[in-house]
Amino acid sequence: MSKLVHHVQQLLADYLDRPIILAYSGGVDSQVLLDILYQLNKQKTYFNRLEVCHVNHGLSKNAYQWQAFAVAQCKQRDLALTVHQVEINRKNQQSLEQLARDARYQALNAHAQQVFVNKKPVVLTGHHQADQAETFLLALKRGAGLKGLAAMPVCIKRENYDLVRPLLDISQQDIIDYAKQHNLAWVEDESNQDICFDRNFLRQQVIPLLTARWPAIQKTISRSSQHCQEAQSLLNDMAEIDLQTCLVNDEINKNALSVTKLKQLSIARFNNLIRYFIAQHDATMPTSEQLKQLYNQLHAGVDKAPEIKLAEVWFRRYRDLLFITTALLDVSSFSQTICLNEKKQVISLPDNLGTLVFEFEGREPLEFLHNNEVGTQVIRLKAPQKGEQVEIRFTHQNPQCLPDYRQHHRSLKKVLQELNIAPWQRKRIAFLFYDNELVAALGYFICKPYLPSKADEVLTIVQRQT
Repeated sequence: MSKLVHHVQQLLADYLDRPIILAYSGGVDSQVLLDILYQLNKQKTYFNRLEVCHVNHGLSKNAYQWQAFAVAQCKQRDLALTVHQVEINRKNQQSLEQLARDARYQALNAHAQQVFVNKKPVVLTGHHQADQAETFLLALKRGAGLKGLAAMPVCIKRENYDLVRPLLDISQQDIIDYAKQHNLAWVEDESNQDICFDRNFLRQQVIPLLTARWPAIQKTISRSSQHCQEAQSLLNDMAEIDLQTCLVNDEINKNALSVTKLKQLSIARFNNLIRYFIAQHDATMPTSEQLKQLYNQLHAGVDKAPEIKLAEVWFRRYRDLLFITTALLDVSSFSQTICLNEKKQVISLPDNLGTLVFEFEGREPLEFLHNNEVGTQVIRLKAPQKGEQVEIRFTHQNPQCLPDYRQHHRSLKKVLQELNIAPWQRKRIAFLFYDNELVAALGYFICKPYLPSKADEVLTIVQRQT
């Protein structure tokens, strides 16, 4: 057994009972990995299932020749192959490399999710030591922090699969030597010669120059990346501790951070926590200047409600709470009439606010409440008079109301304030009206006149998140 085969075998020892998907381009790196996996798979002790996945980006005139090559190579080894054809929509100020990479991983994710239902698969890629050096230098060029300089980890857990790079510590020369020794054929992507792309510029001009001066430079860069990964792991551990300290998770203000506790952190720990918090929401990392602006807003007056945009997410402060949200659409024009003659009606709310399920219940509400699901409100059914509308809308005229928990009437605006609901959240509450009479603020309260008694027929409303 060759040294390279042994290396891959040892790395995959933790995944013996998991299905394997090889991300296969036909280049020398993935071709060598294909051959190694084939050799190991013949022993019938390593994988429950081995599949090959080829993504055709359609960017090269040779794309379908590479696809045909992939088909031939897998047929020769009697391996299952799936080809995904993706469309790359070029966008201003976005790297074509990044768009192609995103499309590739989306295809792999879809394949993992659709094909493997009962057991989480492992996706293997052919990234090697030179790829790691390029990623490190690109991060250095951008002025990245530890997370960027950590470059690519060998293993990373994702929702639908685990990504593993078994050749990441292997030099490209060792990979080429293996291919030649085993008489392997492979394809060459002509775009790899185009130094207009930053990665190709590093690959063709910078790294050869560095290697000529310091032959072990790729190995030492890989070691530096590993040190950065360890340091980033420690920062993540600290961020998790700070998150648990600062996180407020009550019924109304879910996933908010305490401004008072954030102020107690040093600027470095604040920045670290916010980056970690943003990463948990799969959003783009903010710049140092954006983090500085956010930190300054912690000290705004308590009567202020500042909003700061960081890439595609927003941080919104209300009183002592800091929230992270997406961009919010104006839902004020939405309204939907409810037909009480129907036994069941489902309404989709705008801007990912979920769905409302309305059901007419002839059962006694007290009996029903024993089995209702979270997010359910049970309302006394009042037969609407002729011409009276029963509807859901997000706007109101600030009516006087008597919530189920109060003893006296108060204006709706004051009620929402005393519930400590943030201003932007108040605009996203679905209200149930009988004509212009407020019946309920869904998810928050029912007006007392519409609380059901044992003898009443009831309307049940279930609010479900998307």
